[in-house]
Amino acid sequence: MSLTKSTVVDQITVTENGVILYRNATRIMEDGVQLSQTYHRNSLTPGQDLTGVPANVVAHCNTAWTAEVVAAYEAAEAERAIA
Repeated sequence: MSLTKSTVVDQITVTENGVILYRNATRIMEDGVQLSQTYHRNSLTPGQDLTGVPANVVAHCNTAWTAEVVAAYEAAEAERAIA
């Protein structure tokens, strides 16, 4: 009998305004049979520091976060702060 625990990013979503949402699935396995699974969700805003973020999520951020997307997000946030 062998128990293993693994965590993988199983879902990545890019929203209209460039926010990246991703979900980690933590799976407990016994001899190849899944016993349990839990989820943890995270979000990243355009231009945010990506230190410690999984490589596959960083790749999506680098693709989605063009200079235009980051500028538009920052402008919208500045406008919200004034309102």
